[in-house]
Amino acid sequence: MFQNPKYLTHGVQCTLPAWLVLLLWSLIDRIPDDSRDYLQVFRLQKTAAGQHIAHSQEQPPYSYEMDVPCDDAVNAKIFVIDDQTHSTMLLAEEY
Repeated sequence: MFQNPKYLTHGVQCTLPAWLVLLLWSLIDRIPDDSRDYLQVFRLQKTAAGQHIAHSQEQPPYSYEMDVPCDDAVNAKIFVIDDQTHSTMLLAEEY
């Protein structure tokens, strides 16, 4: 399986802890290539226990949610766009 180069915008680099970026990439990689949409959406929410992650895509419909205990949770909406030559992770406000 070919892996496109992965890029982060400045906003993601400054906002998300490194462990969370790696986790988001791994959540995308869990979806088989033939079932993966070009646009992945993550809604990140701080909770009392840590980080809540809601991951979704439109076509084919996909959604997955998880909670991760941590001390450095963030509130953010993240897009990952794959144009078949590279994948870019960006904050929704950077779109």
